[in-house]
Amino acid sequence: MSQWTSGGAVPPSPIPRDTVVDALVDRLRDDVLSGRYPPGSYLPPERELAAGYAVTRTSLKHAIVRLAQAGLLETRHGVGTRVRDYERLGGPELLPMLVSTVGPAWMREVFEVRREIGAHVAGKAAAHATAEHRDRLRRLAAVLRDAEDASTAQLAECEIHRVIAAATGNRVYGFMVNALLNAYLAVRDGFAHAFADPAAAAARIAPLVDALCAGDPGRAREAAAAYFTETEAIMIAGPRRPGGGRG
Repeated sequence: MSQWTSGGAVPPSPIPRDTVVDALVDRLRDDVLSGRYPPGSYLPPERELAAGYAVTRTSLKHAIVRLAQAGLLETRHGVGTRVRDYERLGGPELLPMLVSTVGPAWMREVFEVRREIGAHVAGKAAAHATAEHRDRLRRLAAVLRDAEDASTAQLAECEIHRVIAAATGNRVYGFMVNALLNAYLAVRDGFAHAFADPAAAAARIAPLVDALCAGDPGRAREAAAAYFTETEAIMIAGPRRPGGGRG
């Protein structure tokens, strides 16, 4: 009996034809990351899988190739398509998929690394920032302060962190920070409340920008740790309710 007709595993609805490959990538990815197909397991045969999703085998092949390129699947000729042990073998490019699919647990770990790596990167940046980096940081801080809405403020804050990473002079730090930011941006709408008051958000990050522009590594590390801790607490607490509480 097909696995699609047993145990309630039938996909909830046909995939729209105009976005078939993108939608199929999303659904198959979600099925893998949610544990329907655990690491080490093989996907059902292509004909059966395509029928279950109500797509053509050609569309399915395209989706499998994209998920293989992302590091979730591997295809063995004559054997089938297997789910990779992505936690052991995967890289940071998987983080946006993970936080948007299985969410909170991964986001907590992203925040933890953000605090630890962010403080270290800030110290390096303070020691190596050029006049151009410092000028860019000051201008971005002003953009954050004067932003017209939370989304604009949120993106300006992300750009500040990219400049800080670039100021270290080490491109690997830039890749690491980009990986963390990409994971965060995948679910950023859920944290936009932390930037609902752009002026307050700018005031929170001002000590870090000041330390960086002063070229003080120790103060930059301390300011970064304090900033990430405070901002994370606001993000996790959720938006304020009309009565003043959070949730």
